[in-house]
Amino acid sequence: MAKKEFQAESKRLLEMMINSIYTHKEVFLRELISNASDAIDKIYYKALTDENVSFDKDNYYIKVIPNKEARTLTIIDTGIGMTKDELENNLGTIAKSGSLAFKGENELKDGYDIIGQFGVGFYAAFMVADVVTVKSKALGSGEAYKWESEGADGYTIQTCDKEEVGTEIILKIKENSEDEIYDDYLEEYRLKQIIKKYSDFIRYPIKMDEKTSSDESEDHTEEQIINSMVPIWKKNKNELTDEDYEKFYNEKHYGFDKPIKHLHISVDGTIRYNAILFIPENIPFDYYSKEYEKGLELYSNGVLIMSKCSDLLPDYFSFVKGMVDSEDLSLNISREMLQHDRQLKLISKNINKKIKSELQNLLKNDREKYEAFFKSFGTQLKYGVYSDFGANKEMLQDLLLFYSSKEKKLVTLDEYVSRMPEEQKYIYYATGESNERIAKLPQTELVADKGYEILFLTENVDEFAIKMLMTYKEKEFKSVSSGDLGIEEDHDESQDTEEYKELFDAMKNILAGKVSDVRVSKRLKTHPVCLSTDGEVTIEMEKVLNAMPDNQNIKADKVLEINTNHEVFKSLKASYENDKEKLSLFTNLLYNQALLIEGLPIQDPVEFTNDICKVMV
Repeated sequence: MAKKEFQAESKRLLEMMINSIYTHKEVFLRELISNASDAIDKIYYKALTDENVSFDKDNYYIKVIPNKEARTLTIIDTGIGMTKDELENNLGTIAKSGSLAFKGENELKDGYDIIGQFGVGFYAAFMVADVVTVKSKALGSGEAYKWESEGADGYTIQTCDKEEVGTEIILKIKENSEDEIYDDYLEEYRLKQIIKKYSDFIRYPIKMDEKTSSDESEDHTEEQIINSMVPIWKKNKNELTDEDYEKFYNEKHYGFDKPIKHLHISVDGTIRYNAILFIPENIPFDYYSKEYEKGLELYSNGVLIMSKCSDLLPDYFSFVKGMVDSEDLSLNISREMLQHDRQLKLISKNINKKIKSELQNLLKNDREKYEAFFKSFGTQLKYGVYSDFGANKEMLQDLLLFYSSKEKKLVTLDEYVSRMPEEQKYIYYATGESNERIAKLPQTELVADKGYEILFLTENVDEFAIKMLMTYKEKEFKSVSSGDLGIEEDHDESQDTEEYKELFDAMKNILAGKVSDVRVSKRLKTHPVCLSTDGEVTIEMEKVLNAMPDNQNIKADKVLEINTNHEVFKSLKASYENDKEKLSLFTNLLYNQALLIEGLPIQDPVEFTNDICKVMV
């Protein structure tokens, strides 16, 4: 029989589709199963308008048959079938879709929709097959036809023997190559994996024969349904229990823990979609590494399109697991890329609001669970506040928790502000390696003495996030180490400063290059010395920035503060008046003491220990 050429495009186009469009060869099976499901849907639509056509769902199925000996993989459906002209038009013209034409001619009802809208999907078969044979008998036709092709060179169509209505696609699987093991597509276990991954929620049963042995002499086969058919997200929420959602979470391998919360979302508006989202309990081992890949599973009408659609989640909610299914997505010809992201942006915006709302409900109604969640993923929320120049700070600020000096537990910013005395101007915070160390900082004395609450910041990102927030409910954040605490003192500090100006100038000269100033402390009560900072870069920020790989040696503008009411100050004054060498010794000791309190390294530990010995002697 004479071979016909493909009508629409050249050999180059077909080669490009086979070799370039699809990321993974395994998706050929997804495409063929989706087309088979379409074919059954078409009979359903016919039955709605044609009284001569009946539709009993039990009679419709898709079957996948591997044959290692013949090296063939067969996909059978009991759908509407194709006439000779339809084979010619749908398979002989690249990128022409019979499903799209059918969809345009028929009004879709009862929640059904045609999956395949692009004819290219069928040609994915040539990624794994040397020869593709299609046998089809159309509904109402007395003749069956066979379409066969070895690729871009063309195809043949002739009559064939086929009793039942439907389509049978036989793939002659390629031989193994150095880069690809095509034998995988003849292995039952591998085919089942692919079906479960991409086509688990196709609404018709996908069957395979499973070998069983009733005795030692003879093998028997038993028909097995591979797919689940009815996705959990299409079920009524009232029918489902927490155990059902947890089972789905485990079956989809979203995590090995038990999720803290789940969200079941059904939206029927500008864009229709269903989603099931989970907030995990435990942090994945690779969560804060480059290897971690965020994203939700994305389905189009029950068919998996992307395993990790990162566009659906912002980075600050990257811990969320789950899936989204929409029949309104505009897909490209391979289904693997979206034609444009308008629909995704709408879905993502709505999902993010739902996630925030669910977290707020958890915070309000189950504080213990929320704190467990925050222990795992609070750092990510803080990074969300800091990143993108603070664009998301209003979205996230009410989800943050910090340890409170007064409450001795984690508190929200709203809880802090609600307890502020009327005269308190600022939200005070202190930074350090642990709550215990922060509580002992000299800088906290004055604020604590006033009875004001202090937030303890112990993570590297904390102060960067606070700096990005700037204010909360019109209250400015203020570090206890900042130059001006905004707390009025009873006596005139300027008089002290002028009185000891010469002494402090001498100390400043001794510490040249190490501090920008030496001044009377307005915050110290019992401690002799501390460091504070002028400018935006704090001591804690200096430590974080200089620990990064691209260390730019950024330094905070440090100020050495002296408690003029401490006994040590008497020794300082006496040394300035009588012994300049001892003044240098005391000044360096106090400076190094202040460094140790801040957790900063001493530049010369040997010199420091020698200085201590001098004082002891």
